[in-house]
Amino acid sequence: MGCELRNRVEAVEPYRIDAQGMHHRQLNETIRAALSAGYREIILDNVNGQRYIGAGISTPAYIEINGVPGNDLAVFMNGPTIRVHGNGQDGIANTMNSGTVIVDGSAGDVLGYGMRGGRLFVRGDVGYRVGIHMKEYREQVPVLVVGGRAGAFCGEYMAGGVLVVLGLDRLPGQPLTGDYLATGMHGGVIYLRGRVAEHLLGKEVQMFDLNDQDWKLLGGLLDEFGNYFGVDAAELKKDQYTKLLPVSHRPYGRLYVS
Repeated sequence: MGCELRNRVEAVEPYRIDAQGMHHRQLNETIRAALSAGYREIILDNVNGQRYIGAGISTPAYIEINGVPGNDLAVFMNGPTIRVHGNGQDGIANTMNSGTVIVDGSAGDVLGYGMRGGRLFVRGDVGYRVGIHMKEYREQVPVLVVGGRAGAFCGEYMAGGVLVVLGLDRLPGQPLTGDYLATGMHGGVIYLRGRVAEHLLGKEVQMFDLNDQDWKLLGGLLDEFGNYFGVDAAELKKDQYTKLLPVSHRPYGRLYVS
């Protein structure tokens, strides 16, 4: 298949791959061959747990996934847009540098680990340790928007970027996040739709009201979220939001020096 693709240049039509039964290595090699041949839109059908889709890709492209991709979707990615028509697993946008990932369903744990640029939007719930070690890199500011609820340790050790948790479709009494929210956070900002109990927060952060600059930033992200998922952003903007900021830039410094 790779040899056939090498003879095609700047293809206009989408390149379609049936991933059913394919090993993740074969699938990723086929994607790269299509990009090298000039295809800029790739549709993956019957994806079922194949890992590393989009890993390290810098070519501007649109990759549409029908199914459930495996761990480390968009790891080290540097530019493409990936749309997942289904759920995602763990490690989405791991150390992603730029690009956009849109997940129509829910996703697993450790999303956006060390993410230093780009955007990740998830319509549903996410698991544990989402947004940990997110960081800003020069002018790059990573963004992670969760439409549903988040598990424990959300925003742990966050050093930069923007993390939003909307809590859509919560049942009565369900908390917005799990325990240890923003533990060790020392940079960036977290926006929550509503408020959380103070005992859920890490000791390094405090809750604040939003100012005009916050609303400008958050409003744009809500518009983008609404466009992707067919949600009325105007209705979301009517709700109360809480901002979490770190109150110490060196939360554990005293543990290592006397």
